[in-house]
Amino acid sequence: MAHKVALIRGDGTGPELVAAVEKIFNTANLNIDWIDVEAGLACVEAGKPIVPDETIAKIKEVGIGLKGPMTTPIGKGSVSPNVTLRKKLDLYACVRPAKSLPGVETPFKGLDLVIFRENTEDLYAQIEYMVTPTVAQSLKIISEFGSERICRAAFEYARKNGRKQVVCVHKANIMKVADGLFLRTFKKVAAEYPEIEAWDNIVDNQCMQLVTRWNSYDVLVTENLYGDIVSDLVAGMMGGLGVAPGANYGTKCAVFEAVHGSAPKYAGLNKVNPTALLLSATMMLEHLGELDAKKNIEGALEATLSEGTKTYDLGGSATTSGFADAVCAHLKG
Repeated sequence: MAHKVALIRGDGTGPELVAAVEKIFNTANLNIDWIDVEAGLACVEAGKPIVPDETIAKIKEVGIGLKGPMTTPIGKGSVSPNVTLRKKLDLYACVRPAKSLPGVETPFKGLDLVIFRENTEDLYAQIEYMVTPTVAQSLKIISEFGSERICRAAFEYARKNGRKQVVCVHKANIMKVADGLFLRTFKKVAAEYPEIEAWDNIVDNQCMQLVTRWNSYDVLVTENLYGDIVSDLVAGMMGGLGVAPGANYGTKCAVFEAVHGSAPKYAGLNKVNPTALLLSATMMLEHLGELDAKKNIEGALEATLSEGTKTYDLGGSATTSGFADAVCAHLKG
């Protein structure tokens, strides 16, 4: 029986990256029923919402989606398509694994941690306005409900995957009310998981700790803005956004995505690294219960990188499609 997956091909280099993943999945004999849905720049240019209601409805119906990178039009008053998807589908948990990859040289040996970022609140609630002609105000929204469910998701993940520690990242020393609520909620949830070590770090100190003592951390849970920043930091530590996967989970559906931009200047050049989207797609396979297929594809990817086949961002010369072909050649039949 085929797994139905709503597929957003994205803007810029998105369609090329999606095509690479499709090729690898086909070679791995995965039975996926891809259902194309619209979102992104093309919708705006056609006079439609950046994420049409039909797309939201289809993802809700299917329960799972894979998304290529999309472009947010600049200076046109358009909202982010990514934020729109997260809000309308209540994808409250952004999960960003960061793990060292063979053949990708960085100073951060043995990196292996996972970030849980609250995805619907904080300054990303986009409640902002001009108080006066020269003063702007943006509201930071933190709720006990939103804080509890992201913290619980982090602890449940740690318990399920044998992780020994969850660290709360915050700025409660300054924002004592909003971040204080997040921290108190974290501590309340942590008490329900006595087998898992729990503590907290102030976000600026956490960034310093990540680049000096990265092997001391396992699972991080944090608010929306800090999570956005810290997850890109650790993406750089693992080799760049071209290799960094991501997933957005809700209670009823999940959307998996490469977290980098659409890189429109490279569109059609067959140049961009498909690794980030491919690893996001293997996270999707785990969500679907296709654990053997996930292991097969990730093993083929690691073999490809280990032999020195890399795209330009990793110092190589492989094309997008050429890299995908190399991964296919390493797949087990």
